[in-house]
Amino acid sequence: MMMKTTECYFFDAVLDLKLPAAVTAAEDGIQLLDMLSQAVKQLPEIIFLDINMPGKSGFDCLEEIRSAKGDLKKVKIVMLSTSKNPDNIELSFELGADLYAVKPSTFQGLKNLLQKIFEMDWNSVKKKRSKIPAGLNIIYIYIFNFFCGLKSASIV
Repeated sequence: MMMKTTECYFFDAVLDLKLPAAVTAAEDGIQLLDMLSQAVKQLPEIIFLDINMPGKSGFDCLEEIRSAKGDLKKVKIVMLSTSKNPDNIELSFELGADLYAVKPSTFQGLKNLLQKIFEMDWNSVKKKRSKIPAGLNIIYIYIFNFFCGLKSASIV
């Protein structure tokens, strides 16, 4: 029996919460940046980045996204990682992350986290430099190593 990945739980949590979201996955940091460079007309509203990704790290991706020209650098970015290391948290904010969240250890915890993120007042996030988490019409969520059998889904 194949074990579910964190990303499968992420996708399942979005479905369970009936969030108005379209979910798109990238297998690694390089693919993510390629996808974003081609999506200039319909950029995501939120990007979830893991620190430890193949190809390019979450930090590398964050830095490239924030130094991009145009609207891409304005996309909200949530660093989602198992790391509680204060240096990783500080570096995430220094590189321009809007939010840092530690991956919950339970499915319910993940659902709670996503619900908080969807309900956040994003205007106050940067001011407070929130460590843990306006209704968004559609959110594109980029996650990595997505092996659930589905590459994307739209939720209305």
